[in-house]
Amino acid sequence: MGLKEKFPGGVLTFVGFMLSPLSWWNDAFVNLPLAYAFAWVVSRLYHPVFGPALIVGYWLTNLLGFILMHKGLRALLSPEEKAACKQEWKKDVIVSLLYTALLVVLIKLKILQPFEDYFKS
Repeated sequence: MGLKEKFPGGVLTFVGFMLSPLSWWNDAFVNLPLAYAFAWVVSRLYHPVFGPALIVGYWLTNLLGFILMHKGLRALLSPEEKAACKQEWKKDVIVSLLYTALLVVLIKLKILQPFEDYFKS
């Protein structure tokens, strides 16, 4: 695989790394300004949601970073490595769904709840 084929994957990986939480210094310069812009746009539609929109925007930049890194790194892999990644991807999705279901059950059973709710009589 030549440089021409690797370049797009490398760019995606770099942009993903810049957005991901793996680069600790980027939050102040990349993620927070993007999250702020997202929250500002959302709050123009409904002002009280600025805070939650800021948090959601921040999470979305981190998630987008992981997705772009995953796509970029896959573009750099050989066909054999891509086939192995596809099987791992399916397993990872299933495990994530199971953990999500477990969290929903724990919340419904009130095992997981806000801290102040633990101390109410």
